[in-house]
Amino acid sequence: MKFLIIAQDLRVSGTSEGIVSRSFLAKLRKIYPESIIDVVYLKQIPSDDQMDLLPVDSISEHVLNLKIPIAVKWIHKLYWRFFHISLLNKHIEKIYAGHIKKIDYLKYDHIFIRSAGVNHETILGAKDLPILKKAIINFHDPYPSFWYPGSTSCLTGLELFKLKEMQSIVSQSKKCMSPAHYLSQDLEMLYGCRKKFYTLPHQYDDGVFDLSDASQIFKKSKKILISYRGAVIVGRDIEALLDAYAELIFFNETYKENTEFVIRVKGANLKKLAAKYRTTPNIKILDLINFSNSCNEQVHEADITIVLE
Repeated sequence: MKFLIIAQDLRVSGTSEGIVSRSFLAKLRKIYPESIIDVVYLKQIPSDDQMDLLPVDSISEHVLNLKIPIAVKWIHKLYWRFFHISLLNKHIEKIYAGHIKKIDYLKYDHIFIRSAGVNHETILGAKDLPILKKAIINFHDPYPSFWYPGSTSCLTGLELFKLKEMQSIVSQSKKCMSPAHYLSQDLEMLYGCRKKFYTLPHQYDDGVFDLSDASQIFKKSKKILISYRGAVIVGRDIEALLDAYAELIFFNETYKENTEFVIRVKGANLKKLAAKYRTTPNIKILDLINFSNSCNEQVHEADITIVLE
């Protein structure tokens, strides 16, 4: 059996999709140990992604030049207002399409297209290409951003065009999937299709990561270490969480003496957070660390890990 995976993010740190996509490849190899697994990696910036740790037969890496010409930018300023189409997005999608259409897809039994970020470029780049009819496309989030939980975007003509475009892609694809049951149900409703969205939860496999670096982990000084790390986006209110904890230890001496809360976040004003909670020594606002250190810190030091949605 031959598999092709078109991936947008296989980074080892600073990204949830990179962790999930790498683990997906590892799980696929374990389930089909004798199969051929080829990867086409379309990434936006050069990066050292430790490809030697991935259990695949071949990886074709492409760093895409997504710089938009000035002429396109000027035309776009008027074009999208009249036609509700983003020429900027179209230019980027055309670049992805140029790479995808070169793939000899007919030799593969199964094809997966995995996207990253909020713009779903790899999926949009496959629109109207023959490969799409054989492809299983993976949605990690709703598209367009208006339907993203916690989004402050307005429902514009441009957003409706994006929705119509994605609905067309869903209709052309072989299968669709997402990492959560309710997200799958929501996407079926959103795109108004009779095609079932399958659910494949996020995967994790430590075999595709080098976890030898533990030089920057926080060593707990109290009996219980509470930990939160991640992005503060789309309505996630980190301050409400910290306010609740600060109130808890203010009124309960037992929790104050036996617990501490470590925060490592991106997308937040760390200086502002540090200033606000400077009189609460149990709260530690720390810088981000690489995945190896983060993983070791959560596994070996943290007693309670917080998921914030």
